[in-house]
Amino acid sequence: MKKNAFGWAVRIFVIVVLAGTAIAQSQAPMPDHFSGILNDYTAATGVGGPWEMHGTWSLKLKRESGKADFSVVMTMEHPDYWVLANPPVPTTPPVPTLSPTVDSPGLRNPHTHHLTMTDALVSYDTMSVCPVDSPPTTVRFVLTGAADITGNGTAAPFQTTPAGVTTLSPLQVCITGGTEVTYSNMTMTFTTGAPAIKHFGSLPIHGVVRLPHRSDDHDHDGDRR
Repeated sequence: MKKNAFGWAVRIFVIVVLAGTAIAQSQAPMPDHFSGILNDYTAATGVGGPWEMHGTWSLKLKRESGKADFSVVMTMEHPDYWVLANPPVPTTPPVPTLSPTVDSPGLRNPHTHHLTMTDALVSYDTMSVCPVDSPPTTVRFVLTGAADITGNGTAAPFQTTPAGVTTLSPLQVCITGGTEVTYSNMTMTFTTGAPAIKHFGSLPIHGVVRLPHRSDDHDHDGDRR
């Protein structure tokens, strides 16, 4: 009887420990800092494109306020497709060593953008209308707010009128994930009426979540330098 009682006690103890671990994991605090990279193209028409986009992004959740800050630094330039569709005009007189279709870096119109969205509203409504990924992902949370955008360090022309009036661009940012990686995908989409649509288009711009972490997590400080 003592052996049986001891065996049952061990089993009960193991079950309690496992249950406690599962509860602790399920109640683990959600990260409040996210960062990653983005790589995408704009549409081929309608925005002077296509444009090739590469950059990094970061996101900070402000839990007490239900808001968040989001920022992006990125480069844009015309890809090979655009260069082939828009060959340069041959020089006059022609330069023997240059081909009429020479790929000059300047033809790609490289430039930079800094995008900031401060105090964006945060929603955890998983039914929010976010772009559909393939394979599909699950919405984790959504930011909506107004983005301020520069072009080569100055207010972007598309958001500033000749009179100097600045109009920010409504932006939606979706953080989604799958069964193996909880936070894996980022999409940013300029919504109807956003001045930035003139340059970026209305299609989602895709990125990947590289580093979710809590504010007290210093293990990856070196990665953010």
